[in-house]
Amino acid sequence: MKNLLRCSALLCVSTVLISGCKTDSATHQTEVIDKAATPAGAAPASSVPVGNSVITGSVSFTGTAPAKREIDTSMDPACAMRSPGPVYTEQYVVDHGKLANVFVYVKSGPPAAMQSGAVLPPLVLDQKGCQYVPHVIGVVQGGSVEFRNSDLTMHNIHTMPTSVGNETIDISQGPKGAPVVKQFKKPELMMPVRCNNHPWMNAFINVAPTPFFAVTGSTGKFTLEGLPPGQYVIGAVHEKLGEKDVTVTVPANGAAKAEFSFSM
Repeated sequence: MKNLLRCSALLCVSTVLISGCKTDSATHQTEVIDKAATPAGAAPASSVPVGNSVITGSVSFTGTAPAKREIDTSMDPACAMRSPGPVYTEQYVVDHGKLANVFVYVKSGPPAAMQSGAVLPPLVLDQKGCQYVPHVIGVVQGGSVEFRNSDLTMHNIHTMPTSVGNETIDISQGPKGAPVVKQFKKPELMMPVRCNNHPWMNAFINVAPTPFFAVTGSTGKFTLEGLPPGQYVIGAVHEKLGEKDVTVTVPANGAAKAEFSFSM
C-alpha cells in the first residue's frame, strides 16, 4: 500500500512538471489558433441549421471590368521577399463574367432565420506578402475576427467602422506576431481595414445579422444552407459597385435561386 501511494505521488509530481513546461501564453495562443480553424471568408450556414432549405446562385459582371494594376511594394523589401510574385489590386476580380469578393447575406426573412442567434468560431484575416488574405470576409453579429501577421515585417491593423457599437481598431502587429482577436457587435457592410505602414493594403469586414452568408470566389457562386422555408430578401454587396437585393421564396425542404448582375 505504501509503495502504491509513493508511486501515485511521484506520478502527480511528474504530471505537474510536464504541464509546467508550457507557458500560459503559449497555451492561450494554441487555443486561439485552434478556434480559428474555420476557413476565412465565408461561414457555412450548415454549421447552424434552423431548417432544411437552401438558396444557391451566382454573381455576374456584365461589360468590361477595369484591368487589375500591379502594386509597387518596393518601399518595404520584406514585402518583395515574402510575395511569390507581383501584387495586384483586388477591387474588381472578374473571371469569365463572374464576380468575386461579393458578400451575399440574408437581409430579411422568417423570424426563425433572423433570430437564430448563433455565434460562429473566429474567422481569420491574415497578412501575407503585404496583402490582407482574404480580401473580403464575413462574420456574424457578436462574432470575432482573428488578425494574424504571417509576414516578416511590421504591420498595422486599422479598421474604420461606421456603425455605432463596432470599435475602431488601430494596433501594430510585429513580424510573425501573436494573433489578435477582436469582436464585432453590430451589423455593418464593407467595413474598411487598412495598414498604416503599407498604404496599398486593404480588406473589408462584413458583420451580418444572421449566420447565413457567403463571399463569392472566382466562380461567382454562393450557397446559403440550413434555412427555414419562407420569403427572403438576399443582399449582395461589392466594395465598389454597391448593393443589390433579390427577393426569393424558399419551399420547405427545398431550394431557391438568387442571381445577381453588376456592371460599371
